Amino acid sequence: MSAVWRASRGAVKRRRLQTIVIGLAVMCSTTAILCALGVLDAASTPFDRAYSQQRGAHVVATFDTTKASDEQLSLTAQRPGVQAAAGPFDQAVLTFSKDFLGSPPGALTVVGRSTPSGPVDDLTLQAGRWATAPGEVVLGMGGGKTCGQAGHCPLGSTLQADGAPPLKVVGLASSVSRSADAWVTPRQIAALHPTSAQMLYRFTTSGTETQLRAGLNQVTAGLPAGALKASQSYLTLKQAFSALADSYLPFMTLFGVLSLLVSVLIVANVVSGAVVSGYRHIGVLKAVGFTPNQVVAVYLGMVSVPAIAGSVLGTLLGTALAQPMLGIVFHGVQTGGATPAIAAWVPAVCLLGMPLIVALAALIPALRAHRLPAARAITAGSAPRAGRGLRIQRRLGGTRLPRPVTLGLGQPFARPARTLMTAAAIVLGVATVTLTTGLSSTMVAYTDAGPGTPQIDIQTGSTAAGQALPTLSDAQDEAVLRSLPGVRQFAANASLVVHVIGYTQPTTAFFFRGDPPAASYQMVKGHWLDGPGQAVVGPQFLAQHGLAIGDRLTLQLNGRSAAMTIVGQTVDGDARGLNASWPTLADLAPDRRANAYTLQLAPGTDTQTVLHAIRAADPGLYAASASFPIGPTVAVVSFSSAFTLLLTIVAALGVFNTVLLNTRERRRDLGMLKSIGMTPRQVIAMTVTSAAGLGLVSGLAGIPLGILVHRLIVDHVGVIEFTESMKDVWHPPQLAALALAGVAIAVLGALIPARSAARLTIAAVLHNE
Repeated sequence: MSAVWRASRGAVKRRRLQTIVIGLAVMCSTTAILCALGVLDAASTPFDRAYSQQRGAHVVATFDTTKASDEQLSLTAQRPGVQAAAGPFDQAVLTFSKDFLGSPPGALTVVGRSTPSGPVDDLTLQAGRWATAPGEVVLGMGGGKTCGQAGHCPLGSTLQADGAPPLKVVGLASSVSRSADAWVTPRQIAALHPTSAQMLYRFTTSGTETQLRAGLNQVTAGLPAGALKASQSYLTLKQAFSALADSYLPFMTLFGVLSLLVSVLIVANVVSGAVVSGYRHIGVLKAVGFTPNQVVAVYLGMVSVPAIAGSVLGTLLGTALAQPMLGIVFHGVQTGGATPAIAAWVPAVCLLGMPLIVALAALIPALRAHRLPAARAITAGSAPRAGRGLRIQRRLGGTRLPRPVTLGLGQPFARPARTLMTAAAIVLGVATVTLTTGLSSTMVAYTDAGPGTPQIDIQTGSTAAGQALPTLSDAQDEAVLRSLPGVRQFAANASLVVHVIGYTQPTTAFFFRGDPPAASYQMVKGHWLDGPGQAVVGPQFLAQHGLAIGDRLTLQLNGRSAAMTIVGQTVDGDARGLNASWPTLADLAPDRRANAYTLQLAPGTDTQTVLHAIRAADPGLYAASASFPIGPTVAVVSFSSAFTLLLTIVAALGVFNTVLLNTRERRRDLGMLKSIGMTPRQVIAMTVTSAAGLGLVSGLAGIPLGILVHRLIVDHVGVIEFTESMKDVWHPPQLAALALAGVAIAVLGALIPARSAARLTIAAVLHNE
């Protein structure tokens, strides 16, 4: 075994450049794959882990206490299929007519529990203590936050709901089940006049929505009709947790797979070239006593050394990049203690798996050395066969092209298998560049979607934030704002936290009046609000509520209800937010005024002049120039650009390796060409042309592949549904530039070995002859 190791080590020393190429390719591939696997794992594992640790409820069910008694609900916990249950807990809905603790007016679901622990939905106290006396309340917090907006901690604050006694905030807790917004003692909840009760269930089979529905039907069988008011599946929360990550996964996984494929092609190319150019070395090894298996082991050892080094460096780099990436991907996630992090198995798999994949990629060409007889290997030498490459060069010689160009264009045909592997690497590289260009253009179009004119957003003052309240009425403010010079469009909206009947989680509704706001410019399906009883939502709202355009839903607030019809879908939107027509607000909260206004200005209008006029008209209006979020665009462009850079480097390394092998095999030919007058510049031109021609053909093949992958990705983002104008981003000048991407990758990889070949002297090349 020591002889095999010494031979492998000698091969590594002789092929330093190829060793570096393999190491860099494996490092880049390992980095890309680790980041993709990290996001893939974090999209589900942290949630599942937190749900298991906190014994999260598979179903949170709300029952009408006028139709089902506590005794009847307690018996449901003993039904077949129920693994564990908690409750019944009395539940009340408090209504706030004013802003409270940085939240808009609306509803707050409060549940009575004597302790945060239990067999199901074990609450985690983030700050303070549990409510133990009347007049105390524990607020629910998402994502482990302990303080509210602007760093204000609500501990010690007082909640004053309409028609309810004041409640002092004594603690902050997180529920992985999102079972309630707040909790009080059972004695306190009785004073809030609850009309419903909550049961928390964990089922023995809970992997799909079908199984959960079957389990819920089984536990509610025998209860009076209409007793079950609403239910919430944990799968809905899981989807919300991973929704943003799922949108990044397709292209991150794709980049990881592409980089792996290119690395495999490079490794196979390196080993194949080493075998072909090392026939004499193989013959010598077999002549001195190496068995065929030991010869194969020598070549596997030759690639394993840089593969291990590359996988170690790639794992370290990927681990360093993955955690900040998770911070961007899971920004704003609020699901109890589910904290995204890189699992230990991800770097372990990359660290062990990449060298194994490299060894498997090297095995097939290494077996060629296994079958080669020693006598034939020694007599074969290292000179390449003339074959079809020479014939094509002769045919090209009859054209008017310069001789170095014709010689270069014919070189790829001398080793067709090697050329195909190199071409495949360039195709994948160009496809990646095309994909990144398309994604960047789509995200820029998404960010730029809007009316195309300056916009001003205005908020009314709030005493909770220490601001002055508006001095004018809602109608007077509208009249003043419409009369300002340069105002082309006006829209007002009021936000309320409401309940959608059939769903336990609260929803923030935005009620609009006036001219269509900027959101109407991002309609994907249907139309914007143009009549009473209409709602417009985003793709996440539809997905997580199982709804579609044309479906109806009912909003409820403070004993009032309003029926809505979904008439349109925007490009994006909050999964727990909807846009509604203004007449619906009159049905739910007739005294509610608008708390936000949007002004569209005519082109050329001085924004600062309008801002000063708004402040002078009503000191209770707080106006600012609109700024549209660019976070998703920056994240997608940054991720895709980083992965594209890695994959382009890997593809260029593949070309580098091919040109290096070709120049080494053709040393005798180069010496003969130089002896008859070929200059160093002509050698560079010949060598670069051989790669550039291959790069041009491969680039033209990679463009349609990249366009196809781009379409597949933007059609399945999930959190965003792009319009056709955002998807159709390809234009002739852009495609013409992409056609040169393959040439650029090929030239980048070929330039160094071409310069090296040009510096070879005739004496050094022909020394062995």
